[in-house]
Amino acid sequence: MSEIIQTEKITQLVNHGTSSGDIDAILNKALSLSRLELEEAAALLNVTDEETRNRIHHTAKMVKSSIYGNRLVIFAPLYISNLCKNDCAYCGFRVSNRGLKRKALSMEEITSETEHLLRTGQKRVLMVSGEAYPRDGLNYVLRSIDTIYNARVGEHGIRRINVNIAPVETDDFRRLREHNIGTYQLFQETYHKPTYHKLHTLGPKTDYDYRLNTIGRAFHGGIDDVGIGVLFGLYNWKYEVLSILSHVEYLEREFGMGPHTISVPRLEPATGSSISTKPPFEVTDEDFKLIISVLRLAVPYIGLILSTRETPEMRKAAFELGISQISAGSKTNPGGYGENDSCEQFSLGDHRSLDDVIYDVVSSGFIPSFCTSCYRLGRTGLDFMEFAKPGEIKKKCQPNALITFTEYLLDFASDKVKNAGMELIARELAETDPETAGKTKALIQIVRDGKRDVFV
Repeated sequence: MSEIIQTEKITQLVNHGTSSGDIDAILNKALSLSRLELEEAAALLNVTDEETRNRIHHTAKMVKSSIYGNRLVIFAPLYISNLCKNDCAYCGFRVSNRGLKRKALSMEEITSETEHLLRTGQKRVLMVSGEAYPRDGLNYVLRSIDTIYNARVGEHGIRRINVNIAPVETDDFRRLREHNIGTYQLFQETYHKPTYHKLHTLGPKTDYDYRLNTIGRAFHGGIDDVGIGVLFGLYNWKYEVLSILSHVEYLEREFGMGPHTISVPRLEPATGSSISTKPPFEVTDEDFKLIISVLRLAVPYIGLILSTRETPEMRKAAFELGISQISAGSKTNPGGYGENDSCEQFSLGDHRSLDDVIYDVVSSGFIPSFCTSCYRLGRTGLDFMEFAKPGEIKKKCQPNALITFTEYLLDFASDKVKNAGMELIARELAETDPETAGKTKALIQIVRDGKRDVFV
């Protein structure tokens, strides 16, 4: 098996840097929607002057628009359990956190949590669990997935569940696939092996290599839609970005496809974790913006996810840098949407409601999207990338964003958001080519007439 993380090469690039790259040539290559090499990404990461960084940011926005248009996919996490076997130094769910009130939601409680989300207008959830389960193990996860899909508020239901759970074996990935999940998401947390072992001292997660090979097992198990990421602040951020890109290169080389998404969380305070209050490798806001921009340029066709760890101000800034998916109205504790008082996994920076976040998205000129069509039409894995890499996927993304946003406006939005949203939709349709605009208007009218769950 070829090397997944090119440790020696990455260390060389981080320690000695590279100024050999022609920034103009690299940015032009990115505008062609081509994946950047590690050396090219490193050259961008090493830029320190404000003017050149601003050029990188602007180019990242252009690339994101070329691939996905100006839509931002909206989702919410749904935590089903904070049971965990691991002792991760940065996490509120760590097994040594004796003061934590442990909770695994019952199916009735999961239904209630889902109904809370449905009443706000959510259609996509990321189901999250600590890395331990009640006695029935993975069956608990599978029953939870079914329970979320079966929940209803009137005619509204969750249309796609992505999952963030502990690594499993190939056969178990086949079982997850049979339960109609969307993306399987797993973070390496840090790709720097010595740091990884220092921070993970107990439990199955101590096995760096087993975790790193999980995405490969998911592919072998028939799941072709995966998400990766790190927790920025645990180690040198340049090393982590280049390691993410090395991981992508490996997956594309070995399996013909890489991840659908990359998440970019920063370390935030967590109860019972001293390291989380003083990150060993703190990432400034300006460096964080560069991280997002360089990832967008280096792998232009991969979705970039930003969570509510970040403040409203940082999230708004990130919209302009290439972020394509955001969580909104989030709670990070089991039962949190029903006001359960159990400890959150980490502190949130954005406590606003979904409606308030959507108003901010619209005010910034972006289209909130609740689209799930790619999953449901089989546009995943290689099929998705055939549309994404040349920028053709936005021909699906924009109409579906406008259609699903119309549904939200009619059924859930406050008057302020409804008025602003309808104005945005009218502007977008006026700027769209006549053929696409005509088809989109016809589908929007179907939604106005009362039909739901319309997509192309």
